[in-house]
Amino acid sequence: MSKFEKIVLSITGGSHLSVHALMLTLPSLIPILRNEFNIGLDTLGLVVTVSAFMFGLGAIPAGWAERKLGGRMLLILYLVGSGFSALLVSVSSSFFMMVIGLGFMGFFCSIYHPAGLTLISHRVNALTKGMAVHGIFGTVGSAAGPIMATALAALISWRASYAFLGIFNILLALITLIAIPRRNQEVEEEKTENKVDKTNRPALIYFYITNMLMGMAYYGFTTFMPTHFAENTNDFMPFISDTMKAGIFPSMVFLAGIIGQLIGGRLGSLYNRPKMLFLIVAVNIPFLLLMGYSSDMWLVVFSIFMGMAYFSNQPISNTLIAEFTHSANRGLGYGISFFLSFGIGSLAA
Repeated sequence: MSKFEKIVLSITGGSHLSVHALMLTLPSLIPILRNEFNIGLDTLGLVVTVSAFMFGLGAIPAGWAERKLGGRMLLILYLVGSGFSALLVSVSSSFFMMVIGLGFMGFFCSIYHPAGLTLISHRVNALTKGMAVHGIFGTVGSAAGPIMATALAALISWRASYAFLGIFNILLALITLIAIPRRNQEVEEEKTENKVDKTNRPALIYFYITNMLMGMAYYGFTTFMPTHFAENTNDFMPFISDTMKAGIFPSMVFLAGIIGQLIGGRLGSLYNRPKMLFLIVAVNIPFLLLMGYSSDMWLVVFSIFMGMAYFSNQPISNTLIAEFTHSANRGLGYGISFFLSFGIGSLAA
C-alpha cells in the first residue's frame, strides 16, 4: 500500500470514526434526556428519526457535489459543519434548540460517506480490504460514541460528549487541510482506480432495495438498543448503573462489529460478493429476533453476535457499489445508497 493510500485511509478512517460516534451518541443518552426534558420514548425516537433522516437526505446532493468539488473539499465541509453543529447541541438551552442542532449535525454528517467512500474506491487498489479497514474505524466510532456519551454524562454532563466530538472534528479538518493537497496540487493519479465503464442498473436496483431494508434493521436495533439494555438487564451485572449499561453494552456490540468487518472483508476478497451478501443478510435474521425476546446475559450475548453478523455486510456492500456503478458517477451511487440506508432506514426508529 502506497504512502498516499495510507494517508487516504487515515483521513477517511478518522472521519468515519467521528461520523458514527456523533450519530450514535444520542441513542445512548435517551434515558438521561427522558428525565431532563420530561418527554417520552416516542418523542425521542422521532428526534432520532429527524437527525438520521437528515443524515440520509444530504447524501444524494453530496454524492453529486463530490464530482464537482472533489473529496477533499467535501471532507472539510463535513468536518467543519458537523463540528460546529455538535458544539451548538452542547450549548443548547432548550429541547427545541437541541433538535435544531441535531438536524444540522445530521445534514453535515450526510456529506461524509459519498465523499469518503468515493475517494477510497478511486485511490485504494485492494478495495475490499480498504473498505474493511475503513469500516473498522467506523465501528470503533460506533463503539466509542455510546460509552463516551454515558461516561461523560455521569462525570460531567450529557453535553460534554458533543463538545468533545465537535472540537475533534474541527481539529481533524485542520489536519485534512495540511495532509491532503488541493485538487490542482494533487499527486499524479496512480493506477489504482477501480474503473467501471458502465452502470449495472438491474444489479444496483436489487442492491439498493436490500441496503434500504438493512438500514431499517440497523436503525431499529441501534436506536433503542441502549434503552433495551438499561431496562432488561436488571439481573445481569446489577452493580452497574442503568446509565452505564446503556453505554457499555452497546459499545460491546459495536466492538464485536470489528470482527464482523474483518470477516466480511475476508469473505468479500475470496468469494462471490453478491452470494456472500445474501448469506450475511440471512444470518442477521435469527439474532435480531433473539434480541427482541431475551433479557439479561442472553440479551447481551445475542446482541454481540448480532453486531458481528450485521457489520460483516459493510465491506462487501461498499465494494459492490463500486462494481455496479460507472466510475464517473460513483459518488452519486454512494449518495443514493446512504440516503436509502440512513434516510429511509431511519423511519424504523
